[in-house]
Amino acid sequence: MTDYNKLYTSGDIDAGTVTTVVEIPKGSILKIEYRRDKGTFELDRVEPEIFAKPSNYGFIPQTLDEDGDELDTLLITPEPVPTGVVVTARILGVLNFEDDGEKDHKIICVPADDRDSGNRVKSLDDLGEQWKAKVEYHFNTYKDLKKRGTTKVLGYGGPEDAANVIKECIARFANK
Repeated sequence: MTDYNKLYTSGDIDAGTVTTVVEIPKGSILKIEYRRDKGTFELDRVEPEIFAKPSNYGFIPQTLDEDGDELDTLLITPEPVPTGVVVTARILGVLNFEDDGEKDHKIICVPADDRDSGNRVKSLDDLGEQWKAKVEYHFNTYKDLKKRGTTKVLGYGGPEDAANVIKECIARFANK
């Protein structure tokens, strides 16, 4: 049993970095979730192929978002990162998102040390409009085939907005 909330901090938010634990690798249709009470990763369901994750999907330890789960991350890498890998990541911004009426933020980040790209991704703008459109489409439609639940992308925020969300989620975790 691995309790990421005891082993890792949320990161150094004021320095612009977070700790993220990958749940779902980029391109996967396997909906894997970290079970905090058991310290395990479990397969929740298999999604339709059309809804493969557009980026690595993970969470920040020692946080709780408004939906009661750890704060989500979208970790941008050129290749998939396996489930359970811990990454120190640089914060680019936040995807403001609503899932069944609950706020469900996604912190967008890249590895803090990316020597392949020369650390060229410095902001959300560096990801390009096509990347943003693909992510928005994914999160606006991934429940469509289930015919239950509603999702809505509410827009993007920059690094300061993301830091504020992270700090709120750290405080919520500390007060649980």
